[in-house]
Amino acid sequence: MIARLRRSYRGMRLGTRLALGLGALALVVFAVVGTALTTYMRDYLSAQLNDQLKLAQIAQSKSIEDHGTLQGKKYYRWYYAVYDVSDGTPELREPETPGDVPRDVDDFTALARAQAATHEELLRTEHLRGEGTYRLRACEVEPGVVLVSAAPMDDIEDTVERLITIQVVAFGLALLALVVFGRRMLRRGLKPLSDMASTAHGIASHDLTESAARLPLRADGRDGGPEVDELRTAFNTMLEHIDDSLAVRAEAEQRLRRFVADASHELRTPLMSVRGYADLFQYAAANAPDERDRHLARLRAEAARMGVLLDDLLLLARLDAAEVEAPLRLRDADLVELVRQAADAFRAGRPDHPLTGPAGPGPVWLRMDPLRIRQVVDNLLTNAAVHTPAGTEVSVEVCVASDAAEIRVGDTGPGIPPDDRARVFDRFYRVDKARSRDRGGSGLGLAVAQSLVRAHGGRIELNGEPGATVFTVRLPLNAGHGLPAAPGPETTAV
Repeated sequence: MIARLRRSYRGMRLGTRLALGLGALALVVFAVVGTALTTYMRDYLSAQLNDQLKLAQIAQSKSIEDHGTLQGKKYYRWYYAVYDVSDGTPELREPETPGDVPRDVDDFTALARAQAATHEELLRTEHLRGEGTYRLRACEVEPGVVLVSAAPMDDIEDTVERLITIQVVAFGLALLALVVFGRRMLRRGLKPLSDMASTAHGIASHDLTESAARLPLRADGRDGGPEVDELRTAFNTMLEHIDDSLAVRAEAEQRLRRFVADASHELRTPLMSVRGYADLFQYAAANAPDERDRHLARLRAEAARMGVLLDDLLLLARLDAAEVEAPLRLRDADLVELVRQAADAFRAGRPDHPLTGPAGPGPVWLRMDPLRIRQVVDNLLTNAAVHTPAGTEVSVEVCVASDAAEIRVGDTGPGIPPDDRARVFDRFYRVDKARSRDRGGSGLGLAVAQSLVRAHGGRIELNGEPGATVFTVRLPLNAGHGLPAAPGPETTAV
């Protein structure tokens, strides 16, 4: 039974539970107040009856002294008994009328004996057989004479019962009103919480598996006070974070799909070429031996191209997991000398793109992986040569500021459209979609460069406009290996 009541209570709504709790608390308060009021009223009426008995006995003592017994006017349903206690044993005197004493006078006699022994006024409440509850008072009228008076307490009991009835009715109505109106007020006060719960249910029913899933619901309203406003703000902030996380997840999924599709396509192309040249090599070996070397060279070129693509993919994967496996081999190296070597190699391999910029001294020592930074410079120079027409000037320079070393690679080609600048560092992204892979590369060069620069704690930026494109690589200077302080940045062009 108790377990069932507990389950029923737990199944109630919060407003109903709070209203019941408030009603239970009010019931306890009403019970305490009612008990105290009833007790006070009972004691007050009893004190009034005691005073009435005392005043009546004072007035009746003269009649007893004059006539030996009580005579004259008497109160209705009151009893009077006069005892002689001169020898220590109470003896009842003959009353004026038989109705002055009850049929059973044992309680009167016992109280008279006690008064004779203590010589003090005594009060007792006794239940007289066949009469009801009475208040008895014994006092000494004169030496050896004791008067015992008894007044009925029916009026006091009736008054107390009426008071209790009034209290029960009044408190019951007040309790009912408190529960009903309190529940309505609590439901109104808790309505913002119910609205937030409805919002949460709406979000739970929303399909979050869609790639572009967004949360269209928010907790609105201004009711409920500061606490509810704070909860509503925190709830909406949490929804904003979830929304942002879903957007990031959707974007990551799209990028992953695009990456897998592009990687599959990029790998499929050289594999198909290898397969085709293998068939041609097999045919040439049987029918045209003089063509074998040419087909074998093409096989090796396609295999090398696929190997470069796989190496770039592996490097990107290792850089993405840099917290597990760092692919860098750091040591102190001269950045200027490294860029000069890259410039010499570019001049030798790309004679149709003049590399401008006078050579200058001033080594810049950094703690870096020279092979990877050389790869970054090579990728930027190759990107400038591949995406510009022959004869386009290319420049490279090294600048040193107070906290970073910069490598700037620029060209005077047609530039990069503004819509493509934000995505040039994405993997497999090409500005010119129609450019062949032999000329346009795999689309991983700038992505690899950006990942390598970030692995060194730096960043790479693109600044461009029609007729000028500049990639800037910023690498932090290593403490202890910086150049002496100078009035301004130092520039070394290669």
